[in-house]
Amino acid sequence: MREYLLDKKEEIKELEVKERLIEFPILKNFIISVIGPRRAGKTYSIFNLIKTKNLRDEDFLFINFEDEYVKAMERGELIKVISYHHELYGKEPRFVFLDEIQAFENWKTFVYTLFEKKRYFIFITGSSSRLLSREIATQLRGRSISVLVLPLSFKEIIALKEIDTDKISSRTESKIKNLLRIYLKDGGFPDVVLTEINKKIFFRDYLDLVVFRDVVERFRIKHPYLVKMIITFMLPSFAKEFSINRIFNILKSRDIKVSKKVLYKYSYALQDSMFCFFLKKFSFSERESLLSIPKIYLNDLGLINYSISTRFEKDLGRLMENAVFLELKRKESKGEISSIFYWRDYQQREVDFVIKEGLNVKQLIQVCYSLEDFDTRKREIKALLKASRDLKCKDLLVLTWDEEYTIEEKGKKIKVLPLWKWLI
Repeated sequence: MREYLLDKKEEIKELEVKERLIEFPILKNFIISVIGPRRAGKTYSIFNLIKTKNLRDEDFLFINFEDEYVKAMERGELIKVISYHHELYGKEPRFVFLDEIQAFENWKTFVYTLFEKKRYFIFITGSSSRLLSREIATQLRGRSISVLVLPLSFKEIIALKEIDTDKISSRTESKIKNLLRIYLKDGGFPDVVLTEINKKIFFRDYLDLVVFRDVVERFRIKHPYLVKMIITFMLPSFAKEFSINRIFNILKSRDIKVSKKVLYKYSYALQDSMFCFFLKKFSFSERESLLSIPKIYLNDLGLINYSISTRFEKDLGRLMENAVFLELKRKESKGEISSIFYWRDYQQREVDFVIKEGLNVKQLIQVCYSLEDFDTRKREIKALLKASRDLKCKDLLVLTWDEEYTIEEKGKKIKVLPLWKWLI
């Protein structure tokens, strides 16, 4: 263990770590649980924290419990890790980073023992078929604060490309729009953005080896083919309603016998793995909202473009909407907004996003490629105005590709903004 602790720090020093726009609370009275989908960069976000905080070797302890070297160690040696650190550096660590904690048997007892001393800043991550990161946060309920790490945001990509957004010339704007098109196509997984990896192979493996294994193995699913089938329904349904009843009826028409209960279980298992997110319909009745048909969004845009046959230009509006959802999810996880819904009335007028703050609706957001088409403009604005009246909300926003102006209609002001400006 002494050798491992020393070697790991040397390894971290040698790594080239790109800075993420992720804020970690530094608290001793809570365990910080770093959650998110596989390959989104949870471990590297910890490395980034170590580097940005300029932590010296004696300041921190880092263990990856899935390292083969660590797996081979006896439990008795692992639980003495603080003592080994003290022996090596003459002091206890201030920061304790426990990566892939689920690989350590009876990990909760170990973590609680450290936590109860209130002497360390404790960070844990976990993501495997044995225990999902969200489940780790759930098991630590009341003792932990979760930090969500999704694939790179567009703002992070702009920062990585070292584009100055303080003064944006027409040339810089064109460059940003080009990067946005690439982002809407390739997504933000660090491996895809930062390396020359074959994207088709990456997303094929992501589906087959990560999502499928996480869900099937973790939840001991008896019918793996049904999980694959649900995924094939989910992928083309992004930014649309996702009805289990509809899938049930389709499968029934194909003589595939399965209960709705099983379909619900499998679809929510996919959400637990953070492969997808379900967005509930807004209602002043919590029960009605919970029983509504949700819209579905995927954890990365590349999953859409490299896993199914899509026509990029035709689906650009929906890809923009999925990107907006992911950004709102980041804001929600940071506490900048409290909750997100979509809105639809009995006449099927729809607003893409309802941002709620406490008991009040804070903002209404529509997303579309352009308002230049008369019918599109009429549909989007009419829905916004109706929702504005019903939900008593004055902050109305339409995100488009590159239009920017203010619409004044029926005593309401509607701000129209380019997506790229909103994202950065």
